[in-house]
Amino acid sequence: MDATKVIIDTVDRLRQRRTAPLVLELDLTEGLTDGPPADPLSALLSMRKTRLADVLSGLKRARKDSRVKALIVKVGTQPLGLAMVQELRQAVIQFRAAGKLAVVFAETFGEFGAGTVPYYLSTGFERVYLQPSGDVGLTGVSLEQRFLRGALGKLGVEYQVGQRHEYKTAANTFTQDRMTEAHRESMSRITESVTEQIVAGIADGRRMDPAKVRELIDRGPFIGAEAVEAGLVDQMAYRDEVYDEIKRIVGEDALLLYVARYAKGPIAKKLPHPGEQVVALVHGTGAIRLGRSGRSPLGGGGAMGSDTVCAALRAARRDDHVKAVVFRVDSPGGSYVASDAIWREVVLTRKAGKPVVVSMGDVAASGGYMVSMAADAIVAQPGTLTGSIGVFGGKAVIGGLLEKIGVSSETVGEGANAGMFSPTNAFSEAQWARVNAWLDRVYDDFVNKVAEGRGLSRERAHELARGRVWTGADAHAGGLVDELGGLEDALALARKKAGLAVDAPVRAYPKLHPLERLRPPDSSEDKAAALAQVRLEAWGPVAHLAAELGLPSYGPLMLPGGWTIR
Repeated sequence: MDATKVIIDTVDRLRQRRTAPLVLELDLTEGLTDGPPADPLSALLSMRKTRLADVLSGLKRARKDSRVKALIVKVGTQPLGLAMVQELRQAVIQFRAAGKLAVVFAETFGEFGAGTVPYYLSTGFERVYLQPSGDVGLTGVSLEQRFLRGALGKLGVEYQVGQRHEYKTAANTFTQDRMTEAHRESMSRITESVTEQIVAGIADGRRMDPAKVRELIDRGPFIGAEAVEAGLVDQMAYRDEVYDEIKRIVGEDALLLYVARYAKGPIAKKLPHPGEQVVALVHGTGAIRLGRSGRSPLGGGGAMGSDTVCAALRAARRDDHVKAVVFRVDSPGGSYVASDAIWREVVLTRKAGKPVVVSMGDVAASGGYMVSMAADAIVAQPGTLTGSIGVFGGKAVIGGLLEKIGVSSETVGEGANAGMFSPTNAFSEAQWARVNAWLDRVYDDFVNKVAEGRGLSRERAHELARGRVWTGADAHAGGLVDELGGLEDALALARKKAGLAVDAPVRAYPKLHPLERLRPPDSSEDKAAALAQVRLEAWGPVAHLAAELGLPSYGPLMLPGGWTIR
């Protein structure tokens, strides 16, 4: 009798799981990852991290699923980039447009700190809940730049750096003690553009006049009760109270399910059948360098290796089932030569008759723009940071520092310029002329390819270049970006350009069987050549600091400093 009851209860539970209303959850406490793990270490470190692509596909599917009644998102303290926030926010708005309930809960929007971007995300939801002890750090947008020239001068370090042109401000960190006019102009416009986007979003989401939102930003930050009174928050509530209220609305028998788990459910994805036509999705994330993609086991971010990305594009190009390619780029740039190699593979893929659509993440600037510019179309979020079409190069001269601390050095060499790149001595006049010739050649090549890829005159391309960073909104207005949107928009555009069905499946490249990952590639044409690897980087988690101090970094096509808007 007891056994029969157990069986009946089990069957009832299984039936309920198949038929009960669903409330989807998304916990942003640990943030989101943009692309799939590039190497075994990344896979291990991101095992419990939610992927943006899974969230987007899950919410897209949920719009048409009658079982899904609501979405609850918890906003945490882990910062998300502005473009990623805009992508997620738009997906939530589309979810709501399908007649679904979407609410957001936060313990705080900045605990005695800035919370403008997390709060901006929350305004895409129908209701905003805040823990009674929380605050709303709605304070606006700022970009800060530090200058090291004075400190380095006291140490006896001098920088010899050239740049093309006045807006390529990476070198200014070392060669200036304040912002140049061009530097301030560029950064001021970025903060202005981002503020315009945030104000418009908050005004639309909270049904306020934009002037009122501007006034509230100047009054912030807000204590929780003040935020409710100002109309920024709907209700002060703890987590349990939020969940109880949602269940009262959708039904007490509703089941909770994470969006990413829902996206990977048994009928969630339309998997490609043998011979079916697909869209290839290739990810390029991190600073661009020669060699293979990977990351350091000591920490720090990953890198986009030209060998890895080029092999992935070749594999997609050679696969007859692939009819279009979406190249997801999230990179501040890096090596000019590596960027150029990836650019070439994009060109060859287009020549093979396969449309290439670039989807930009938070940052796709300098080398990140170079790898993108030859695509059939570029899609970016309004808050994406892109452009930075320019180059810088030179070296730190530490001879004075070595002398101060009692270190002497002598050089033996053959060739007039054999010691040209030694940090001990400054460039000679002839050597400096060679550096400038190299900078001119790289800049001219970059701008000429921008003009060719974007259908612009050389003069117009130079006007948009000069090293200047643009938001996606301004880049779109200037012709450097074709459409404003996210990954799902780029996939839809790729399907359309290839003449595929609107629900044609997407396949990440390289897609390898586990056994294929264990064997070495047969050649550089083998798709196994696109595998990333773990690389032992000397600087590990302090790589960014090392770069700011002038220690070896990734290359001359690099966006200066930290530009993520949070």
